[in-house]
Amino acid sequence: MRTVHAQVDPQGNLRPDEPLKLPPGARVVLTIVAEAEAGEAALLSEGALAVDWERPEEEAAWSHLRPASS
Repeated sequence: MRTVHAQVDPQGNLRPDEPLKLPPGARVVLTIVAEAEAGEAALLSEGALAVDWERPEEEAAWSHLRPASS
């Protein structure tokens, strides 16, 4: 499985952001995300993701990105 981003042109045609070569009969799943919904989805998932983000293992994994204390 792979995710490919695409845009819809003014005529309503789907334009992938990268070239695609698909075999005849290939099946695809298309998820449509309107601009306004994209930000809303991020806000809705924030609470669920926070549970993962605040685990001690995550803190340790990302600790090298914290600024050094003075």
